[in-house]
Formats: sequence, C-alpha cells, structure tokens
Amino acid sequence: MLFPFRVWAIELNNLLSPTVLLYDPDKEEIMYEKGSDNVVNIASLTKIMTTIVAIENISNLDDKVLITDSMLAEIPSDASVAGLKVGDEVSYLDLLYASILPSGADATTALAHSIAGSTEGFVNLMNEKAQSLGLENTHFANVTGYDIDNHHSTAKEVLKILLYSLDNDLFNKIYRTKEYTLSNGLVVKTTLDYYNPGGMYDLSKIVGSKTGYTDDAGLCMSSIINFEGKELILITLGAKRDLISPDNIDDALSVISYLNQNYKNVVLFEKDATFLELPVKYSNINTYEVKASEDITYFTDDYDDTSIKYHFDGVDSLSFKNKKGDKIGTINITYQGETFSQDVYLDSDIKMSLAKYLFTGPICIIIYSALVILLILGIFALRKRKHHHKHVLAQ
Repeated sequence: MLFPFRVWAIELNNLLSPTVLLYDPDKEEIMYEKGSDNVVNIASLTKIMTTIVAIENISNLDDKVLITDSMLAEIPSDASVAGLKVGDEVSYLDLLYASILPSGADATTALAHSIAGSTEGFVNLMNEKAQSLGLENTHFANVTGYDIDNHHSTAKEVLKILLYSLDNDLFNKIYRTKEYTLSNGLVVKTTLDYYNPGGMYDLSKIVGSKTGYTDDAGLCMSSIINFEGKELILITLGAKRDLISPDNIDDALSVISYLNQNYKNVVLFEKDATFLELPVKYSNINTYEVKASEDITYFTDDYDDTSIKYHFDGVDSLSFKNKKGDKIGTINITYQGETFSQDVYLDSDIKMSLAKYLFTGPICIIIYSALVILLILGIFALRKRKHHHKHVLAQ
C-alpha cells in the first residue's frame, strides 16, 4: 500500500518537538514537517500497530480473555497500564480500548498472548503488517513501545500506520473515544487527561489521540485535530518531558493557535443551496432544484471567491420516467486547480400530469397527426360524395 505525500510550506517556527508532521488527509498533503524521516523510537505510538493487528486477527470481539500471571510478568514496572489484575476476565473489545485510551501495556500483552500465543509471535504479525504497508524504516521488537534495540519508526511511517488504522471503523471509533467502561467495571480514560490535570488546557479540538513516553523516545503524540469541521493529523516525536508544561501538548496547542490565526475552512457551496434548476416535462412542477447534500468546503489561508467555477455534469431535463434515488448528475466546483465533486440523486418521484402529457408530450403529435389525417380523409370523402350526387342529378 502506497501513500502519496505532497508538501505544503507553512511556517511553524516555535514547535518544541524535534520531529513534527502535520498532515491534511483530504488533500493527501503534508502541511508541515520537521525531521519526519528520522528513524527514532516511537514509545507507545507502537500500540497503534498493536491494536490494528489485533483487530484484524480477532474473530469475535465478545470472546473473553483471562488475565494470567505470565501476561503481566512481562510488563516493565514503569510501563503505563490500564489496571488489569490476574484472574480478570475481559472481552477482546475491552482490551482494544484499554490498549489505546490509557495506553495499557497489560492490555496489549494480553492481546498478544491470547491471539498469537506469545508476545514474540504477535510481534512477528506486526512486522509482517509493516512490510505489507511498505514501511522501510519501521521495525517492532515488542507490543508496547518500551525502549529496546531494533524497535523504531519515523513520523512519516507512523502516519502511514495511523492512516491505515483509521480506515478501520472500530479502530477509528476507539481512537476518538475519551472514556470507556470495561465489562469488569474498570473505567479507562484517554492519556490526554494525564497530561491535562484539572483541565488546565483547552484540548477540545483534539478529537482523537495516542500519546507515549520513554526515556529514549521522549514525549510522543499522534492526534486528530478538528478545526472548523476540518480534520488534520499531527504527529510529534522526541519532545522533552516537562512536568509543568508537556512539550507534546504545547506543540499541539501551538498548531491549533496557528490554524486559528491563519486558516479557515471556507464553504464553497452550502448544503441545500440551489445549484441550478432543471426543467421538468409532463408534470405539475415546471422545474427541479439541484442542491448539494453536504457543504462543499476548502481549507485555505488565502481565499478568493472570484476563482470559483461551477459546472453540472448530468441530465438536461427530468420527467415522470425519473424515479426517486436515480443519479441525475454531479455537481463540480473547481477552486485553485482542485475540483470537488458531489453526486446528485433525485429525492422524490416525479408525478406525471396526464393533461400536460396529452397536450405537450409525444403522444400529442400522434393525436394531432391522426386528427389531421381524419380531417383530410373526411374532406376527401365529402367531396367524393358531392361529386357522386352531381353525377346522379345529371342523369
């Protein structure tokens, strides 16, 4: 699987992390990058790969997993955990949430043992997935991300893993969840809460995230930032650990502040606004309004409404023959060299007007033609009769 990356050039000079990548998934463009090809440890961002590989190898999310001593014995004493205990029985779905939200090493280890029989066997699955995604600088040596030789990736390749994972509906849902209650009653919360005690930061624009930290990797973070309905992905690696103000959080807030000051998500065409009117034949309605079903937007720092071009590619007219749900065309809006398209479907049946069909439709021509022919035949018959009558009188 290949991911094409085009690059913008924006200025973000005050970011603290040595590795930064800001990505626009709609345009498939990198808005900003710094050190994004550097091969580094990625700490608990590893659990993104752990979780998606687990999802793809679980046949029943409701199946129960018994937490054993051998599972928990592998976990380093300083690793982040969800709080699972020996003897707990939880579902696979519980373990997936517990892996991402609190970054639970106990959950990822339990997944590895229950799916592959061992951590080593599961790591092999992770590396096979990395190879299938074409990741040349990514290699995993454990399922949690703690510091160990031959465990590394890059910001660009973490982005590729995340994009692949977010394409899975379940992963996408888990990644965006802030709090979840496991089937054993244990409540797990996003690690953003750990970095935001008392809610001192406004992190409301971060709608999905996975954080990580080790001494070698530093503070790491992947996140989805929602800016005026536009979603961007931010990856930061290697930030210093500041107990007063975490650099990974500071960088996310700096990006959000920059977007607020410089960018806007412009609505090129509004939902339910009339794009054009199509003539309707043989019906009580004369025209049908073609409308956008959703806002058509463009994310920019330089908006010029005179550069917008509109075009409808579809039918020229409608009639009772068109049925509800029929695709009648495509709205195309071109701005700054990019075209945004939205298919249009008929939202209701068109009722036929018998009177209009009879007097303006193709049958009308047949009827008029028949009447003309009858009239001609009648005139001809009448003349013939008169001629015959005169001939009789002459005799």
